[in-house]
Amino acid sequence: MPRSVRTYFVLGIGLALASLTHTLGGQEPHNTESVSTPQNFPLTDTKDLSETGAKAEAVEYKGRKAIRLAKAEGDEAGLAFVNGTQFRDGTIEVDVATKVIAPPGVRRPGFTGIAFRARTDAQHYELFYLRPGNSHSEDQAMRNHSVQYVSEPGFGWEKLRRQWPFIYESSTDLQLEEWTRVKIEVHGRRATLYLNGSPNPSLIVDGLKGEELQGGIALWSYAGEESYFSNLKITPARPEVVESGGEAAGTWDVQCATDAGGFGGTLKLVRQDSTLSGIWSGTLGPDQAVSGMWRNGYLELSFAGTWPEQPGSVTVTLDGWIDSDSAKGRIKVEGRAMGRWTAVRRK
Repeated sequence: MPRSVRTYFVLGIGLALASLTHTLGGQEPHNTESVSTPQNFPLTDTKDLSETGAKAEAVEYKGRKAIRLAKAEGDEAGLAFVNGTQFRDGTIEVDVATKVIAPPGVRRPGFTGIAFRARTDAQHYELFYLRPGNSHSEDQAMRNHSVQYVSEPGFGWEKLRRQWPFIYESSTDLQLEEWTRVKIEVHGRRATLYLNGSPNPSLIVDGLKGEELQGGIALWSYAGEESYFSNLKITPARPEVVESGGEAAGTWDVQCATDAGGFGGTLKLVRQDSTLSGIWSGTLGPDQAVSGMWRNGYLELSFAGTWPEQPGSVTVTLDGWIDSDSAKGRIKVEGRAMGRWTAVRRK
């Protein structure tokens, strides 16, 4: 082969390989990681568990071998970490059951859940949990508390329920002392809970509150009950391209879609450590002073605005995540509207 032809041949191969590399791996580094095979944990004994604040025992319940997790004392939760799990995105499937053992007169609707992206300190994790004792209540408000999402620390049920009613919990059909198949799908900052093989989700969380984008899986139980777990399967998926640490400072063009209609505005933000300040101008009023907090890319903002054609001021609250030059989250105009917002950083 002549040298000139050989040179062009080698150059062509190099360009082809470069193109292939760009096609297969041109995303963020973590998005090119290979997806590992599923992990299966029958949970017929305790050898794969590390207890933190709860007692795990191998038992037989409702005709199958399972793990019983119980918190002996204290009005608090306990976990059992599943050894060898490091979960970012993917699917978690497990069978759970709840038996209430609280004394008469002490109300316990049952609390059994699965924690994910958990730190080993057992203080930081995302969590879905079930309360089957609420499912058939005569009080509709209690029915609406049948399944719940929380993120520890800082985003317990009290804060989420008061700030964002009906967003992080919902009603669903559950039974005490019966097996329930739980499936949790996690992709980036979105997690979806499915129960008993239904194709329709029982709860959708679009905007997980935790800073951790990966971590361990743990079984979760509460005082005054026995929680049972069986047949855990963890199936990893290719990670979504999201990162913590997005910068809030700058000028943002904001669009809001709510149950009272859409509107927009501009946010000009300044950050000093974890404190945010700035100005909102738009549908909710011109030059409204904004204050809030920033935590590793997560933000919470509030300001006093005005609602069109209605007198007086209203409190506006936004929260959400920043990913590079875009952001999104939830918005609430007290007494007027609730919905979602998206924003793009102005260059």
